Amino acid sequence: MSEINLTENALHRRHGSNIGQPMTRREGVLKVTGAATYAADNHPSGMLYAVCVTSTIARGRVIGLDEAAARAHPRVVDIMTTGNRPDLAMDPDEKSNPFMFRMDLLQNDRVRYAGQPIAVVIAETLEAATEGAALLAPRYEVEPALTGLDGAESFVPQAVGVGGPSHAETGDVEEGMRAAHRRVEATYETPAQYHNAMEPHCVVAVWDGDRLSLDMPTQGMAMAQQRLAGLFGIAPENIAIRSPYLGGGFGSKGFPAGPQVLGIMAARLTGRPVKLVLRREQMFGPVGHRAATRQTLRIGIAGDGGLTAIANHTRTASSTFDDFFEPAADVAHTLYASPAIRTSYEAVRLDTGTPLFMRAPGEASGSIALESAIDEAAYAAAMDPLEFRLRNHADVEPMSGKPFSSKRLKDCYAQGAERFGWSGRPLEPRQMRDADGLLVGWGVGTATFPAVMFQANARAVIRRDGTARIETGAHDMGQGAWTSLAQIGADALGLHIDEVEFRSGTSDLPDAGIAGGSGHTATAGMALHMAGLNVLAKLAEIATADERSPLFGAGNVGTLARDGRLVRRDDESRGESFSAILERAGLAEIEASGQGAADGAAQEAYAMHAHGAVFAEVRVDPDLGQIRVSRLVGAFAAGRVINPKLVESQLFGGMIWGISFALHEHAVVDRRSGRIMNADLAEYHIPVNADVPALEAILVHEDDPHVNPLGIKGVGEIGVTGTGGAIANAVWHATGRRIRRFPIALSDLIHEG
Repeated sequence: MSEINLTENALHRRHGSNIGQPMTRREGVLKVTGAATYAADNHPSGMLYAVCVTSTIARGRVIGLDEAAARAHPRVVDIMTTGNRPDLAMDPDEKSNPFMFRMDLLQNDRVRYAGQPIAVVIAETLEAATEGAALLAPRYEVEPALTGLDGAESFVPQAVGVGGPSHAETGDVEEGMRAAHRRVEATYETPAQYHNAMEPHCVVAVWDGDRLSLDMPTQGMAMAQQRLAGLFGIAPENIAIRSPYLGGGFGSKGFPAGPQVLGIMAARLTGRPVKLVLRREQMFGPVGHRAATRQTLRIGIAGDGGLTAIANHTRTASSTFDDFFEPAADVAHTLYASPAIRTSYEAVRLDTGTPLFMRAPGEASGSIALESAIDEAAYAAAMDPLEFRLRNHADVEPMSGKPFSSKRLKDCYAQGAERFGWSGRPLEPRQMRDADGLLVGWGVGTATFPAVMFQANARAVIRRDGTARIETGAHDMGQGAWTSLAQIGADALGLHIDEVEFRSGTSDLPDAGIAGGSGHTATAGMALHMAGLNVLAKLAEIATADERSPLFGAGNVGTLARDGRLVRRDDESRGESFSAILERAGLAEIEASGQGAADGAAQEAYAMHAHGAVFAEVRVDPDLGQIRVSRLVGAFAAGRVINPKLVESQLFGGMIWGISFALHEHAVVDRRSGRIMNADLAEYHIPVNADVPALEAILVHEDDPHVNPLGIKGVGEIGVTGTGGAIANAVWHATGRRIRRFPIALSDLIHEG
């Protein structure tokens, strides 16, 4: 046993609970030693390699492929095109629910965006497939591409996000603006951003008659089974998916992607196992992205600094063939107390891949604009930006009027400000410099993210030797689900985590729902918790009915699980071990199931959100405009903390995404061709170690009796939402220049216009 595990065991003995302990992730050693098997690490016997050929135009038709040249390659086995692809049982463009997105599966010769798959080359080696793809040399009939938010006629979408309203209003915004002592109006632009998980989308597919075996990264195995079953006309239970590890998902792996389905089709075409892995540049198109937004915010301010109205009108984009509209304005529904709030949307259709969920969808792009506008309003009111936020703190959710299930945002402000040293901040910009003459600025941003739950199932088994097994088809995207979920299950069973085998990552296990929306720990965790309680109830029923048991007759009093024993609630000295109960009953093991789902009545009665505050310090070279984030302090209240070590890691990850949003990430589109010009990690900039300052995340204690019985809220996305705005506000405070287009560039700060 390692030294760290000895420490963890000591903590458990001292505190008597697995929950709340900073345990090291259980799969960590496997990952750092290379022993963890990701999808693309699998090589079934006789496997072929498939490579997608992707379009180099954004709109038009494929009019020719040099198949003869590609097939002449000695190790090319087959080429899948619109003419010979296997038949599907369902049109890839058919869409029966909001969580079903249209795919490009070689259904015709139309090109709808640059990077669209237009053929698949299958060969004995990856090199041969890559060479065959180059030999195809596609020819096109090119049509002018629609690019940019002004590149097409706008319309009002029927819904934004997943079924959200495209217009929402409470109070009279125009009257609030007229009554305001001061008004702020500004437009903020956020760019298209693309998922760049370390692990690209991939699949290893094996057909055996009408049975399909898949190794593929997915955030939702059961949803993937259903979608693939519909496409291929087979029963969902005939599809076995293994997905124990994901090298990052961030929303893009929530649903099967078109290239993954093409890999499965290639396996059916050839009758052999096939592996298909996207190259980095192929991640910029068919697997989702965050759409660009243009947000016009109007804020009315009373003479005492209170808000009189907030309005956000957002223009965003989707593809020409599907619907997903970034719900950026909606963050205004929940953050600040205002008697009048309005959000509205317009959209355009562009020749681009369909946008999709990307870490903190809506909240990330919406919060950086809202937090910048709130800072502008604070300055217009001659108030410290933190004081202004406290003045307009929402005690109930402004749009709905519901009370919050819990809210410790004021404590987040207080603890974060104290740790950061905010009280020394001058009100006016461009007042601070460091010893090297660099301009120094301080900014704050409010963080928020909804506390959601989906549906999940789990199973718990207690064995005669006193150990247990818990099972759910959960997904570990790197967030530590294998550890935190095991902690929850072990705690429910009254066992130490080392005595519990945790099984997850395969579709033959109970459906754990989708790992998304920062809801996986709450959802799958509740299922495991209930499975544990239910199997203990079965065990207690056996013991309390057995005259030979010390627990006989304790049914009315009830029992508790303690360190592998059942004990009476009214006298914990009376009890016996799990092993003794099962052995006397002649049972090798006992099992039960459990479910996790949202409490509809509680959701109807309360607004459920996690909250936080992020404080940023930047240093800006006054001559070169170079920006460095030198310090970030975030304080977050997100319900019950299962594992503070993993929670801190998640919050750090979100805060780094906020740095990326404010200063680095954007896709550069060639307006003539519609192609993305920086579709690689050399030019699509994301933060590296040198860009990341000393990070600090404060976990503010919060008890929430309503969000779910365990009191869990998610932390995967909230760190993004406050950080971008805090950095943008710090840049203004350092330089006196308010930049409203993101990411903030050198040229924005040195341009004299």
